[in-house]
Amino acid sequence: MKQEFQQGITFDDVLLLPLKTNITPNNVNTKTKLSKNIDLNIPLVSAPMDTVTESKLAIALAMSGGLGFIHRNLTPEKQAEEVAKVKRFRNSFIENPLTLGPDDLIKDAVKIREEKGYKNIPIIDQGKLVGLLTKYDYFWPDDENLTIKKRMKTLKELVIAPVGTSLNTARQLIREKKVPVLLIVDKKGLLKSIVARSDVAKNLQFPEANKDSRDRLRVGGAVGVKAEAILRAELMAASGVDVITIDTAHGHSQNVFETLKALKKNKKLQDIDIIAGNIATAEAAKELIALGADAVKVGVGPGSICTTRVVAGVGVPQISAIQNAAKGRGKSTVPIISDGGIRYSGDIVKALAAGADSVMIGGLFAATEESPGDITYMGGQMYKIYRGMGSIEAMSQGARDRYGLKKDETVDKLIPEGIVGQTLFKGKLADRVHQLIGGLRAGLGYTGSKNINELHKRAKFIQISHSSLRESHPHDVSIIKEAPNYQAAPFTD
Repeated sequence: MKQEFQQGITFDDVLLLPLKTNITPNNVNTKTKLSKNIDLNIPLVSAPMDTVTESKLAIALAMSGGLGFIHRNLTPEKQAEEVAKVKRFRNSFIENPLTLGPDDLIKDAVKIREEKGYKNIPIIDQGKLVGLLTKYDYFWPDDENLTIKKRMKTLKELVIAPVGTSLNTARQLIREKKVPVLLIVDKKGLLKSIVARSDVAKNLQFPEANKDSRDRLRVGGAVGVKAEAILRAELMAASGVDVITIDTAHGHSQNVFETLKALKKNKKLQDIDIIAGNIATAEAAKELIALGADAVKVGVGPGSICTTRVVAGVGVPQISAIQNAAKGRGKSTVPIISDGGIRYSGDIVKALAAGADSVMIGGLFAATEESPGDITYMGGQMYKIYRGMGSIEAMSQGARDRYGLKKDETVDKLIPEGIVGQTLFKGKLADRVHQLIGGLRAGLGYTGSKNINELHKRAKFIQISHSSLRESHPHDVSIIKEAPNYQAAPFTD
């Protein structure tokens, strides 16, 4: 079959031209759109992979201004609980807080503290507030069999505010009265909500946190296709999820079309954006957008632990894939997410310049303290496990339908499209995000772009040679102290 070959370009094949500017890295704006109705303060989201994103990392990323997607290698119920943990972590007015009664036992409070993390518990009787059990009231282990009324602070000792109190007033009362919790009651004395001092502190410490209209952290979740996708989506919706991604290796497929339409029609999901992917062509982007996708996710095989391109012989180099999707988007404003292949902060700038609105990251975040899994030691170095969702190990735990394989397929019959690896431990996520966003700010400055929309319009690529790539990295020296945002790249001649 005679065919004209299209050239494929990826991150290492190009550089951006420096342009005349009066923009400096300190005065650029990194805000962007994840999907039609979800904003980001930084254009970074985490991949829904079982060695990357559960509630701990999703919380840390949202506090830094991004958003995490909880993976689906969990039961639907457990995935929904991970979403709920993120939504509960920071919440100005906590409605329907966990409560106990005055005749409950101290050990019931201990159980809540250990399982849910709540240390200050309102005490109610038939809905009416009667006291508060603070973390200092049940310190001693031998008190566990006492009733709560023997240790709680009574109504006269509490700071209470009426329904309708503003958030600013609530914060002021907590500060002035030096209380751990402000309790909000109606005229009948019924407890309606609480404001925790710890949440006020989080607001002050992380001003760039990505929050919803109720001041809770934003979080996403992944679903597959068909009936289980609907179940997962509905359970996560009940937990407060902000956005859902249809997580498949091949998003330009009938199963994804049908799932997308079903999710968009579901009345329980009317306020939740739906992302569809993964794709790599203009036709796929155009069709998914026409079916109602609120964003499209681009990337077939660029990830460091993905073997799709060599196993199946299918894929598109990532810069070309992003440009294809941007072409398919046409005049639509539906956002594009670049998923995979990011090794350096400069790759983020290139992905955005090619047409993406945000970037999904796996490996760089898998190396952080907040990712699932334990730290391992080898040769005096600390590592974390990072595996592809197409690896045998991940598919054995439930991810096989992502690659169109049957759920009852035996392990020895699985055809993997990913591997299991280890990545050098890099510490806290916030530190890694700081370096990545610092690089993005520098890139915006060099291109004279005050924000990501301007980068889309102003960016100019040049294609480079292999020798140019070598020149771009440190050369002709031995690195004796690595920078926090650079790890030496292997080159092959």
